[in-house]
Amino acid sequence: MIRFSLLKHLSRFPLILICTLVAIGLLMLYSAANGSLHPWVTKQAWRFGVGCILMMGVAITDSRYWFACAYTLYVVALILLVAVETLGFVGMGAQRWIDLYAFSLQPSELMRVGLVLALARYFHGCSLADVAHLRALVVPGLMILFPTLLVMRQPDLGTALLLVLSSAALFFVVGVKIWKFAVAAGVTLSCIPVLWSFLHTYQQQRILTFLNPESDPMKSGYHVTQSKIALGSGGVFGKGFLQGSQSHLNFLPEKQTDFIFTMYSEEFGLVGAIILVVLYALLIAFNFNVALNARTQFGRLVAIGLTTTFFLYAFINMAMVMGFLPVVGIPLPFISYGGTALITLLVSQGLIFSIDLHKDIRVRR
Repeated sequence: MIRFSLLKHLSRFPLILICTLVAIGLLMLYSAANGSLHPWVTKQAWRFGVGCILMMGVAITDSRYWFACAYTLYVVALILLVAVETLGFVGMGAQRWIDLYAFSLQPSELMRVGLVLALARYFHGCSLADVAHLRALVVPGLMILFPTLLVMRQPDLGTALLLVLSSAALFFVVGVKIWKFAVAAGVTLSCIPVLWSFLHTYQQQRILTFLNPESDPMKSGYHVTQSKIALGSGGVFGKGFLQGSQSHLNFLPEKQTDFIFTMYSEEFGLVGAIILVVLYALLIAFNFNVALNARTQFGRLVAIGLTTTFFLYAFINMAMVMGFLPVVGIPLPFISYGGTALITLLVSQGLIFSIDLHKDIRVRR
């Protein structure tokens, strides 16, 4: 099932885009550490090396293997999410990671990939007539519900949102009628008072601050207020590498993770931000093209589901730091510091490569 000869057929264009994005991320981590390789650059570079090996391995593995393993990977990720409840450790106010001594594992990131694979396998065996019946949507609905509730308990509202939205994209592609999305949205809106009571106090405060940004600029609104100041101070061309005053004077919180786009824009300005958006757009366009050329339903759904996740990661992070969305803790793909997120993104890209390299292979229903 593994053919090393396929490596020479890998498209160089997305590889160059990913390496460029990661290089920008390493530069910004170097800047965030005030011109030092420690504590972030060296670790992130090692993770990128490991992630690249995994990406290549996943890419040259027959897509039928991923079809066969889809449900198993989903169940393993679900078990790990349950394990977080008892074995996970608390960091930055949330219980999201399991300490494996050599590294910390964030199971919600694994579930992001496992859920797309499992839904793609389920819908691969469904016809358009099948998905027209509500009973055909019960099983995939439960497949989304269980991990989403577990992720919200950690709490990780951003990743829970990603799971729901990337799954909704698959429902749309397989032909679920629009009115069913409207009904689901209506039910969700009617449950807002109940859902609100389950949110942590700081999550409620973040949403209230988003609706009224000036209400508490020194506490709950501090992150976004400082982010907007840094973004505006960058101007058109930025202040220059290592010259961002808001970030280097420590006014900007979480500058190596969720708010790294703000630091980048402060140092490289509007022009740098546009270049970054273009890089993401080109990578997403390549991946959507893979989905359009896939000759199996499984391949098409996997490529669309994972590409939608890439888009949501970038869009939500940038909108969040600009104050257009509440702060929900979504990293900037390939750039923010974080091992599990970087490696799962590279594995996701490896799956898309696998769909592209094996597009002529039939997958049984």
